[in-house]
Amino acid sequence: MIHCGNPRAQYLAHKDEIDAAVLRVLNSGWYILGDEVRAFESEFAQYIGVSHGIGVGSGTEALHIALAACDIGHGDEVITTSHTAVATVAAIEQSGATPVLVDIDPHSFTLSPSKLEALIGPRSKAIIPVHIYGYPADIAPILEIADRYNLRVIEDCAQAHGAIYRGRPVGSWGDIACFSFYPTKNLSALGDGGFVATNDADLAHRASLLREYGWERRYVSHVSGWNSRLDEVQAAILRVKLRSLDTDNLARRKWASVYDDSFAGSKIETPKRPYDAVHVYHLYVVRCSERDQLQEFLRSQGVQALIHYPVPIHLQPAYFKRLRGSENLPETERAAREILSLPIYPELTQPEADLVVSSVLKFLEETA
Repeated sequence: MIHCGNPRAQYLAHKDEIDAAVLRVLNSGWYILGDEVRAFESEFAQYIGVSHGIGVGSGTEALHIALAACDIGHGDEVITTSHTAVATVAAIEQSGATPVLVDIDPHSFTLSPSKLEALIGPRSKAIIPVHIYGYPADIAPILEIADRYNLRVIEDCAQAHGAIYRGRPVGSWGDIACFSFYPTKNLSALGDGGFVATNDADLAHRASLLREYGWERRYVSHVSGWNSRLDEVQAAILRVKLRSLDTDNLARRKWASVYDDSFAGSKIETPKRPYDAVHVYHLYVVRCSERDQLQEFLRSQGVQALIHYPVPIHLQPAYFKRLRGSENLPETERAAREILSLPIYPELTQPEADLVVSSVLKFLEETA
């Protein structure tokens, strides 16, 4: 079976360096918030193009900490999309705030700026645009609207490490930004990990306090905080992988181009890039009106294709119709019926890519 993603292949591609980095940490005797974390925070912040970076326990915790750093909580509303990993909405509720959902652009799958303003109300405090699948949200008009209404912009970059919008990396546009290093991400740990990035020194200081009990100095809490620390082993692994992130993203774009060319002119709708941005293809997501049949056919051919995401958040049992905006998300609901993620990762081989392409083309031929 050709898997949709392959974290083990990435480990094997960097095995000697990763093993050496892990051994270095094990021999150091320091395993939490040490030299490796500090070095990675500096290196990744520089890569993004921001002044401050804080390593935390996961991408969800990064969002929670970012919201708290922005003083967002009970009684506040945060606008985001229903077409995202549930972590985005879960973090908003974890902060005590209320999620408000806006529809997506049908071509980019990201938050639609044209539908945003209608959902802003007196309790609105922030917008979380999600750079989904590796393609940046159209953040310039979002920032203009946020500035007009004095709202914070918190970028959810969990799927977009290395993506570029109008010549600048995602994570460097909003007030604060959040990344995940889950094992399937473009920049991935071998466990959980997350990152908060910002150019605002005050927000960075607050986020740093919040990740470790609110400590200014050990055992003395100045604010109420949590335990959300990136560990030394994961930081050392991430330092290794960061060095090849641009090369790996280039490989993803190569395979995306192969798919684009192979399915051009067919009833398979390939990813669109409707504005000035560089896609890093965390996922290669096509649209097909016969999505379920296509997915089953690919499975029969030994190709794993997954749905990201099969049920929009507002239709999931935990959130069903209780979030403002849920009644008007037609593009979100249509996408959930049509999207399918094809295998893509830097270590994909030519024979594997050939099988994906031939299987899709065979399906198109048989259903013509």
